[in-house]
Amino acid sequence: MKILVIGSRGQLGTEACRCAAARGHEVVPLDLPEVDISRAEDAESAVGDSGPTLVVNAAAYTDVDRAESEPAKAFAVNRDGPRHLAAACARRGIPLIHVSTDYVFDGNRRSPYRESDPVCPLGVYGLSKAEGEREVKRHLEQHIILRTAWLYGAAGRNFVKTMLRLGKEREILRVVSDQYGSPTSAAALAEAILGISDFISRGENIRWGTYHCAGTGEPITWHGFAEAVFELAGGRVNLKVKEVVPIPTSEYPTPARRPAYSTLDCSRIMESFGIVLPSWKESLDKVVGELCGPQA
Repeated sequence: MKILVIGSRGQLGTEACRCAAARGHEVVPLDLPEVDISRAEDAESAVGDSGPTLVVNAAAYTDVDRAESEPAKAFAVNRDGPRHLAAACARRGIPLIHVSTDYVFDGNRRSPYRESDPVCPLGVYGLSKAEGEREVKRHLEQHIILRTAWLYGAAGRNFVKTMLRLGKEREILRVVSDQYGSPTSAAALAEAILGISDFISRGENIRWGTYHCAGTGEPITWHGFAEAVFELAGGRVNLKVKEVVPIPTSEYPTPARRPAYSTLDCSRIMESFGIVLPSWKESLDKVVGELCGPQA
């Protein structure tokens, strides 16, 4: 296949390009400043000029807090960008895999969210991603929307890399302990995307639509995730941190509200494509190893 990856230099885009190339696909990587999908003409030329058999949209405005003060930018990338890509793909009969987020939900329940559950985002970021999903559905039948959660990897900015940096600088860290989710490795998600691409390339009867795809295992809090990072990193790098203090969200106010529970039910993607991501603990060990080196 010839796969166009939009957002190719982000943490997911980097892994998607690497995974696609490893599987022998021709990869067309595009990112800012070469293409700005918030501009219809950029999306049109990116799809039209590259002539792909599949488009993967890994581009997004992901600064959850800044989105509250920059709503126009968030909606331009997260809503208008997917619309432009979907429309360009529809004109050429090209399928699109578009990545979305658990933040389309409000987190007011204590059981994993299914694809059929109504969305109810708490802030600008989640709302912009929810509207991006609607635009993809409205403009293109041959689409896969993948909602994922708590994405991290060796590339880009993410919680794991932030904890490793702070763990080398401070003895005490205070981390929120009442928000639950399913950490997801960018590399594992990229493998899932390429797994779906295999079905598309074989011309199989695809169940187009929305799927949840996140790391497996018990839901964990940000505090628990931070402790897991330091446990795995301890034998690989010198850490200064001695204590990770659990705190409630109320003690760490942010411009944007976060869902308190955003675990995703990923059974549908297993039923349709046979895809099950590794446990977040297994994936975390691989990423920490990539970032910090082998155990001493």
